[in-house]
Amino acid sequence: MCRNSTLGICFILVALLIGYSESSFIKTSGNKFVRDGRPFYFNGFNAYWLMTTASNSTTRYKVSDVFSEASKNGMNVARAWAFSDGGSYSPLQTYPGNYNQQTFSGLDFVVAEAKKYGIYLILSLVNNWNDYGGKKQYVEWGRSKGQSLKNDDEFFTNSVVKGFYKNNVKTVLTRYNTITKLAYEDDPTILAWELINEPHCESDLSGNTFQNWVAEMSGYVKSIDRNHLVEIGLEGYYGESKKSVNPNGYIVGTDFISNSRVPTVDFTTIHIYGEQWLSNASYQAQAQFVNQWVQSHISDSQSIGKPFVISEFGKSYKYPGYSVGARDSYLSEIYTSVYNCAKSGGPCGGALFWQVMDLGMENMGDGYEIVLQKSSSTDSIIYAQSKRMSSLH
Repeated sequence: MCRNSTLGICFILVALLIGYSESSFIKTSGNKFVRDGRPFYFNGFNAYWLMTTASNSTTRYKVSDVFSEASKNGMNVARAWAFSDGGSYSPLQTYPGNYNQQTFSGLDFVVAEAKKYGIYLILSLVNNWNDYGGKKQYVEWGRSKGQSLKNDDEFFTNSVVKGFYKNNVKTVLTRYNTITKLAYEDDPTILAWELINEPHCESDLSGNTFQNWVAEMSGYVKSIDRNHLVEIGLEGYYGESKKSVNPNGYIVGTDFISNSRVPTVDFTTIHIYGEQWLSNASYQAQAQFVNQWVQSHISDSQSIGKPFVISEFGKSYKYPGYSVGARDSYLSEIYTSVYNCAKSGGPCGGALFWQVMDLGMENMGDGYEIVLQKSSSTDSIIYAQSKRMSSLH
């Protein structure tokens, strides 16, 4: 039996002993994630920077350091970017169809190291925002090919731009990993593909444009890769019918319910940033919103009949009222909601906080970063959640 200080080491040993096989692909059954036919629950983190950091031989060790510390704290899922488009830092796709093999080798390393430490990956395929290229870069590529495009939302409708996206998806999914000697589509280390990080389509607030894109692109991913799950990358915004739940009633052209019901989408996701979305509200109002946001999406995911993941949440030191204690309390509240939902048979599969970084990465921080081993109280809360979630297996 693993106890106390040795339990983190035991998490790693168990992952190594179990290993991966074709049957270890994570699947879904109703509102549950399953592995080898048994329920699979997780606790994890975001680390968007893994691929680009691993592409540099002088910083690659940071990926191993973070995976090692995450495993010691029982975390078993990480979400990261599998995109870096155009003129962005350390681009993966320099222009449509042309790839930087050094950056691709960085992604190879990320997948291989994740496997070593028993961590599954959710990999996002493009950004809604301009960071690391995003849909704006795809639209600019379309214009360079003679397309007359009015705004960045034509990423979702223009056939040439959609072709660029599909070609990139196919290239990533069929990538042969130079370290593991497996194509990504055949590697059970990858839990899921994410279509786009935090999509907005504000040129069509009816949601029809984005709904069509989700159906087309999730289906396209499945046509190439039947092994892996697909999720959209939603923050959780509702459409017109339930906009009162949205922060400030804001609509962004997505609809959590209709988007998540697409048959080729396997599970639902939300992000939580109450302090950003309701920056002028009181702490109490923000806390009330966060609780309502979580419970509403749990209920809707249960009705949809698919697993539910809180794929981004955190507390930033850049906002008033921050302290390590306040952050710990916030983590505990979210973790308790997830655990209670899962324990009672609800759709919650796990939560991924934003974000983990290694020591010496302050220049890449955004205020939300957590450096494991830096705060024993935070590490203890993360570890306790990992232990609770793993007990449900």
